[in-house]
Amino acid sequence: MIKALFTGTFDPFTIGHDAIIRRALACGLANEVVIGIGINNNKKTLFGLDERLEAIRRIYTGEPRVKVTSYDGLTVDFAAEIKADFILRGIRNLPDYEYEKNNAEINRLMSGIETVFLFTEPSLEHISSSLVRELLKYKKDISHLIPTTK
Repeated sequence: MIKALFTGTFDPFTIGHDAIIRRALACGLANEVVIGIGINNNKKTLFGLDERLEAIRRIYTGEPRVKVTSYDGLTVDFAAEIKADFILRGIRNLPDYEYEKNNAEINRLMSGIETVFLFTEPSLEHISSSLVRELLKYKKDISHLIPTTK
């Protein structure tokens, strides 16, 4: 059983995460995905935690391989607590990748848990090859970058 942790603050209008999670399950990258809604009392959100949890749970009704929960504290601690094999993250563009890559490295150093990246939407698949070329052109590390699958 391969378990992925997909984290974020989410809200009822969050887009992109569904494509990432469904692709990770469909291609066998993970057998189970835990969506962890991080509690950050310092961050202002339009919707309360209960509203966010309910909205995300509604999307995955009938999908037993997706669990939705909340957590307080460090992502790496929660990943270890649920025995996640890796952290799943979505990227949309190069700045997203740079930001997420730095967080992934910190998580890996703190816990040994790797981060796997997927592009947010299948419609962006044509961008994935150009993004990889751009990353290679600037001698960026793409070892953790997994392009979208069909």
